[in-house]
Amino acid sequence: MQAREQLIRKLVAEMLGTGVLVFFGVGVATLMFGFHFDGGSLAAGVVATALTFGLVLLALCYSIGPLTGCHVNPAVTMGALLAGRLPVRDAIGYWAAQFVGGILGALLLWGMFNTSPLYSTSKTGLGTDGWGSASFIHIGMGGAFLAEVVLTAMFVFVILAVTSKIGNSTTAGLAIGLALSVAHLIGIPITGTSVNPARALGPALIVGGTPLSQVWLFIVAPLVGGAVAAGLHYVVFPKLVPAPREEQPLPSARGG
Repeated sequence: MQAREQLIRKLVAEMLGTGVLVFFGVGVATLMFGFHFDGGSLAAGVVATALTFGLVLLALCYSIGPLTGCHVNPAVTMGALLAGRLPVRDAIGYWAAQFVGGILGALLLWGMFNTSPLYSTSKTGLGTDGWGSASFIHIGMGGAFLAEVVLTAMFVFVILAVTSKIGNSTTAGLAIGLALSVAHLIGIPITGTSVNPARALGPALIVGGTPLSQVWLFIVAPLVGGAVAAGLHYVVFPKLVPAPREEQPLPSARGG
């Protein structure tokens, strides 16, 4: 019974953490790129959004990290699962909680913006990801898929490395937050930057249309990236990959 209650607390924390990440990160992205304020620029929007995602994740690392590992990202959970740090049962629960959290965070954000006369779901959007005409550089589907795999793999690899036995748990949250910010700095002009399926799905469900028809890529590619990160971690740190066991929270660990 105690183990079950502990798991429930973890799932609630993952849901809340993912919702918070989506609310603030996607919220800033919508303000920067959706409302088109006078005097704004792509560079300023990219930096503001990247820092928001990174700083919110940093705060979450140190707040819920000791309880859940602070995945708040299905791709991170994929990496942890394949690295042997999380049992399948817990991973499935984490995925469900993260997707629910992402949807709730997006709904809360949409409800707030919808009270503004300047907001329109179809015109302003909700910080969704995309390729082709939905990309700042009009990147193709293949390029978008590759970008999401590479950025997610880099991000999750950093998480697995800094939360390993040789990592420094005191500074792990800082490294993770910075890694997410860097991923957004290059990724926003390319795809909008998902690297987090839960972050991509919530806004796409609300906006619909092209974002919803393209969201599959921003779910599949980050999960592939998480798997690639686990493989790279095994190659670089083979002796540090533990055998499957009961979940051991990633110290101050994390998602996008």
